[in-house]
Amino acid sequence: MTSAEPSPLEQPVRLRSRSYRITVDDGRDSFFALSIEDAANDDAWLMSDTVLALETMR
Repeated sequence: MTSAEPSPLEQPVRLRSRSYRITVDDGRDSFFALSIEDAANDDAWLMSDTVLALETMR
């Protein structure tokens, strides 16, 4: 029986996060968004508009 071992990353991935307050409907409504991005790759990102605080994530 063999076990698969994860291959080590050649270089560590540097992530950055940003928070946004997005206003819509001519300023009548707004919501918060969180973006997590790979600093070295413009195509690698994740954005969530549902998280207000980490404590509410379950």
